[in-house]
Amino acid sequence: MAFLLRKFQFWLILCLIGTFGCSGDRTSASVAPVTSGGAETTARKAQIVTTVGMLTDIVREVVGDRGEVIGLLSEGVDPHLYKPTREDVKRLTEADVIFYGGLMLEGRMEDSLARLKSGKPVVGVAESLDPMVLRKPPEFDGHFDPHVWMDVKLWSQCVDTVTKTMRDFDPDHATDFSSRAEAYQQKLVKLDEYVRMSLQSIPEQQRVLVTAHDAFGYFARAYGMEVKSVQGISTESEAGVADVNLLVDFLVEHKIGAIFVESSVSDKSLKAVIEGAGKRDWTVKIGGKVFSDAMGEAGTYEGTYIGMIDHNATTITRALGGQAPEGGFRSTVEKP
Repeated sequence: MAFLLRKFQFWLILCLIGTFGCSGDRTSASVAPVTSGGAETTARKAQIVTTVGMLTDIVREVVGDRGEVIGLLSEGVDPHLYKPTREDVKRLTEADVIFYGGLMLEGRMEDSLARLKSGKPVVGVAESLDPMVLRKPPEFDGHFDPHVWMDVKLWSQCVDTVTKTMRDFDPDHATDFSSRAEAYQQKLVKLDEYVRMSLQSIPEQQRVLVTAHDAFGYFARAYGMEVKSVQGISTESEAGVADVNLLVDFLVEHKIGAIFVESSVSDKSLKAVIEGAGKRDWTVKIGGKVFSDAMGEAGTYEGTYIGMIDHNATTITRALGGQAPEGGFRSTVEKP
């Protein structure tokens, strides 16, 4: 029986490599296994694999030192275009628990993730949300918008999903998972309040967020902003001349003077917008870099979910004429 099991696992790895691709060129940087919240011990800890950084961060908050959380996508990596490597496939196959965003965030990779569900939890956290709270704009071709982390309250509900999964997987430490999640969610309540307060200080006619692709829909709905983008939900789409011209028309007509570059998306289309506005005697500047599908550099404040949202809200507020504290959320609401 043990021989047959090993043979099956080997066969599965080969099949997944064929599905994902065998190229040695990495789309994301290699991420060494990191033990959450403490030093490694000789005892084997649960191997928990995640996809996008925002998800990796909340899983680490819930798991603490009860597991080894491995994030596949590093900072600046676009999940819409992500192609796992052999090493990633091995990690996914050997993982005890897998968390992914879901709602087609990871594109074609989700079909392959579904094949790994036999015998272990493989959870798309956004798919646990009530469909009534999900955005389904007509331009998304029948799919839900997967960028739910842009609404802090919705992302807090995804923390509940992570917590329940870990409680079921490791009931001996269920109380620990719950207490860690509760403490983290209290911070998210304060973060949500800060984002709302800051953005409401922007003059109403200037509450327009212009970015490269359509990742801020939940952000706009939750915090009273209007969002415009050159591309659609996925960065696989290319902005055409007509898309650029329509956005230029909007900026000139509404006297919007700042647009925002995303850390994980090319700024090529936005440069075309700035150039087009200039030809019509309207100056548009880059209001700053914001994080959409990926967080900041590992080990930095912006490399956490809270830091990412704080950075976005503070940067947008200041660029569009609002008032944000000098140190943002961290210095005024969240205690160090």
